[in-house]
Amino acid sequence: MDPEEDRRHSKKQHEHINMLSFVADSEYGIPKRCPCGGRLINEVRGKEDYDTLPGKRFFTCRNYEADGLHYRQPWVIGVQEELERLTKRVEEAEQVMLEVSNLSKQFERLEEQVNSLNEAVYDLTVQVHSLEKVCFD
Repeated sequence: MDPEEDRRHSKKQHEHINMLSFVADSEYGIPKRCPCGGRLINEVRGKEDYDTLPGKRFFTCRNYEADGLHYRQPWVIGVQEELERLTKRVEEAEQVMLEVSNLSKQFERLEEQVNSLNEAVYDLTVQVHSLEKVCFD
């Protein structure tokens, strides 16, 4: 075999393996587009497919081939993963809201302390002014 042809074949195999891993990594939640660029369709299996679950739904690439480079994800799994992702986002948002509430309370306490310190500085300024009058008169 020609070394140049061997190198091209090896490069194609490497690209194919990378693409398989990209597809596997991206299959989470409800897919928006297939990695091949194809549009996704909602496929519903009919009774004529003799499936144990007639009416089973899939997110399927319009150009689907069983080569591992296109999406064909069961609808239930995609929706479940999307629901888990959204639930996690809601929990994170709730955590941020609690932290904002705590920070708001801390901010109010700090404002009170700043006002108290401003009053103390004013009192000290008045005392220094009074002492300067006594000392320099």
